Amino acid sequence: MYHGKISKEIAAGLIELRKRIAAAKIPSSMLDESINVATWNIREFGKKKRSDAAIHYIAEILGQFDIVGIVELRDNLNDLMRVLNILGPYWRTVYSDMIRDAGGNWERIAYIYDKRAVVFNGLAAEASPPRTKRGSEYLSDISWWRSPYYASFRSGNFDFVLLTVHIRWGDSEKDREKEIALVAEWVDKKRNEKYAEDKDIIVMGDFNIPSRKSPLFDAVLKKDLVIPNALLKIDLGSNLEKDKRYDQILHCPIYPENFTNNGGVVDFYTGDVAPLFPGMSKNDFTYQMSDHLPLWIQINTNIESQRLDQIIQG
Repeated sequence: MYHGKISKEIAAGLIELRKRIAAAKIPSSMLDESINVATWNIREFGKKKRSDAAIHYIAEILGQFDIVGIVELRDNLNDLMRVLNILGPYWRTVYSDMIRDAGGNWERIAYIYDKRAVVFNGLAAEASPPRTKRGSEYLSDISWWRSPYYASFRSGNFDFVLLTVHIRWGDSEKDREKEIALVAEWVDKKRNEKYAEDKDIIVMGDFNIPSRKSPLFDAVLKKDLVIPNALLKIDLGSNLEKDKRYDQILHCPIYPENFTNNGGVVDFYTGDVAPLFPGMSKNDFTYQMSDHLPLWIQINTNIESQRLDQIIQG
């Protein structure tokens, strides 16, 4: 990472931010052994040009991980490119198109990754809801306001697919529940396709689930998706107050050993805006940084032993 020539104020902010990042206790990943994966809803990223300080801070946070699914990336990609320039020449991105209406909110989903740790395998597509033939047309009963976006990657000898979502807020939780259930059903059918690209699917993003006691939470788990133990055991939300479970990372446990006991959120806020942006209000802070905290998990990518065991067991 190269922050380059920066002001004293940004340098001081980066020192404080690094203390807040250190509190998250993110372990180092090891080449061909493990990767750190995160999902982060960066509020309206690209809608309005962010300050230089915000771009440096966002890059500093993203650089803690090997691959990140970014939610709420807007149609303008200039700020994303500014961040990638700071992260350096080894970083790459693959992203979806945006939807040009209020439901789609002109949003994209992006994956950014360090190519030294993660290789893009070639698949990148928006998930399509199931359709039935009605007359001469093929139509869906429900649509995602913002289509989930999935892409295939490889790290070590572990091939996997990341699927990132941004579930509608809408007028009622009932509408949200249907959309979430459709995600779970889509993943289940995708994994069971005869020619599925990979059955190791990691599902993440902003589900707009308020708590684990919500019916919305039950909806996402109804087709064998589970939360890794490292995230299940922590009592932290991903909003700034850390009391809402909007963001999730889930998986289908083909190789449960893939998921280490390391995971959590990065609290770049800590209730104090001033050290990063002196004189700024909390609301303005959310448009410079975000109103969501990054949620992360560490994954073991050396699965050769598990594969050999499966061969022996038939």
